[in-house]
Amino acid sequence: MKSHRFILFFLLLAAGETGFAGNEVGGDRGTRKNSLRIVFAGDVMGHDSQINAAHIDSSDSYDYRTCFSYLKPYLQQADIAVANLEVTLAGPPYKGYPRFSSPDALLDGLMNAGFNVLVNANNHALDRGSEGLERTQEVTGRKGMILTGSFISSGHREQTYPLILEKNDIMLAMLNYTYGTNGLQADTPNIVNYIDTLMIQRDIEKVKLVEPDFVIASVHWGKEYQRQEDTLQRKLAGFLFRQGVDVIIGSHPHVIQPVEYKQTDTGFHQLVVYSLGNFISNQRDRYRDGGIIFGLELEKTDRTRITGFDYLPVWVHKPLQGDKRKFQLIPANISEDEIGGIEFTETELSGFRQFYEDTRDHLKDVPENRFYRANE
Repeated sequence: MKSHRFILFFLLLAAGETGFAGNEVGGDRGTRKNSLRIVFAGDVMGHDSQINAAHIDSSDSYDYRTCFSYLKPYLQQADIAVANLEVTLAGPPYKGYPRFSSPDALLDGLMNAGFNVLVNANNHALDRGSEGLERTQEVTGRKGMILTGSFISSGHREQTYPLILEKNDIMLAMLNYTYGTNGLQADTPNIVNYIDTLMIQRDIEKVKLVEPDFVIASVHWGKEYQRQEDTLQRKLAGFLFRQGVDVIIGSHPHVIQPVEYKQTDTGFHQLVVYSLGNFISNQRDRYRDGGIIFGLELEKTDRTRITGFDYLPVWVHKPLQGDKRKFQLIPANISEDEIGGIEFTETELSGFRQFYEDTRDHLKDVPENRFYRANE
């Protein structure tokens, strides 16, 4: 298993000067100089049934590791793995919809699987108020997970945002914004990044001072359960590209939306994934019972460009183990032999295959990841 390391730089603008304070995180995932693979997963939810499934009987402990076991080899092939944390880690009492608070073990499961960056500007960031936001920051920081999009204070935001990551001699800037927080307002001094074009312009001007090689924006937007992007998404995408953003990764609709990009002789440009769909949740309706992990390949020569991209379709399986349901993410492109080793009912197998067919039809112009198999 490859270990991982990348450098997190905090952008500091103090007394009119620009400086860096660097933190080294983890170990090495390889030394592919001047090239980078980043993968993005969608909404990490925490419904009541997920909390119950992770609970270890006759104890106060929880374990989410088996949720991600099929994906662990795939995620750890990436240099950077990003997911949208759409719950708080506010401590007990643990609860799902509508005010999410998941056990800290969910973070342990994500980290064990290979995730090393979480975005948190979404409509559930304030589900447990100031205490929930601040404890989420404390727990992720203590465990060594990078989190952006929500902040304890303006000083915290000024020192850590935009998020600057460097790996394999490529410097990335990552932005993160949400359309709202379900009508809840952050208590002073807490901050959640909202979609505000003036603020976004200021943030991008700030990040240009460090001359990053590539700029990525994760945006929580769109209409829930709509499989096509809306006019507001298109307008905001155009605005972000005009400001200098290279790639946009979307979340919130809980279903997969289209991927668009421009291609010229020099490579791919202005790539937008309007919605990755759910990563893990208890939503079971058609189109909502899975999502995609989007992979992005970057290479730096005279400039940094997109050399390739792909998607991995992932379905949420709920096998019955003992007297309760468990949650397990399964890559939908596994072989027929591997399918035979998974405990599917006829109804589950039908849903699994329907999800895969729907996803491939919806993303027919996007390359599907085929080198990964669950048993590697």
